[in-house]
Amino acid sequence: MNDALKEFIRHNRERFDDKEPNEIGWTRIEPRLPKPTSSLWNSVVVWRWAAILVLSASVFLFFFPIGRASKTEQAAIRVEFKDLESYYSDQIFEKKELVSQFQSETGLTEDEVTQNLQKLEAMYQVLRMEMEKRPSQDVKDALILNLLVRIDLLNQQLNKLDRRTGHPEEEDINS
Repeated sequence: MNDALKEFIRHNRERFDDKEPNEIGWTRIEPRLPKPTSSLWNSVVVWRWAAILVLSASVFLFFFPIGRASKTEQAAIRVEFKDLESYYSDQIFEKKELVSQFQSETGLTEDEVTQNLQKLEAMYQVLRMEMEKRPSQDVKDALILNLLVRIDLLNQQLNKLDRRTGHPEEEDINS
């Protein structure tokens, strides 16, 4: 049946195409059709202006980046960071020595904390290179946070080792 209908339409196509709907039928169909909406977001002009605005902002931020420190600010950030780095690095060195001493006394091997410390050290080196290229307060803060996280991990490791061995050396751990 489907093939017969297709065949009928193909043979009589010219008779279908020469007729136009009458006016009465069209007036009943037209109100049921969806009305075209004119939205602000569908306007080409709005999209063009948005593209111009984004492009302008991008060019401005490329040539005048926000947050770039002046030469004197960069020098001050470097000096302040060197002092903090020295202080925290000494603490990290002391705590690493305590951890290795505990591990050698108890015969424990490296664990997940040590691996995390190595990952933090690698991230620290990347941040350190960024600090040398483009010193900023954000990079300094990230470096200090990295140092503090490493100190905290070492403190946790010392507490864990202390609990395993039963040594009451909390004075050294919390300093």
